[in-house]
Amino acid sequence: GNMSYEFCSRGAGSVIAVDQHQPCIAFIKKTAELLEFPIDTIKADVFKFLEKHKGKYDIIFADPPYALEEEEFMKIPNYVYANELLAADGILIIEHSKHTSLAAHEHFDNERRYGGTVFSFFDGPSSEEE
Repeated sequence: GNMSYEFCSRGAGSVIAVDQHQPCIAFIKKTAELLEFPIDTIKADVFKFLEKHKGKYDIIFADPPYALEEEEFMKIPNYVYANELLAADGILIIEHSKHTSLAAHEHFDNERRYGGTVFSFFDGPSSEEE
């Protein structure tokens, strides 16, 4: 939820927040209404959502539980790229602990470390590819 508010506060036209935990969805929805932020909430397992969802996004930010195994983390970019969810020049960002490395993924670009937290960045298709 916090990153959804951050994106909206920086001018995102719309945000979709996916979480399977109903209290989190309710909190995000209530806070978005109070702040008048354009956040749509979807209660779903994110892996099932990514596997079946169609759409194009400029930014996809994933904040899965840090305790996931590395192969579970890798499912996120795999689903994003298999379903072509990134718009031209879009970017995928996955937040994880410093104990996980996603650098082996073919679309991995770079990572930024903040203490024990890491943001891994993945390139989307360039506008020339589409």
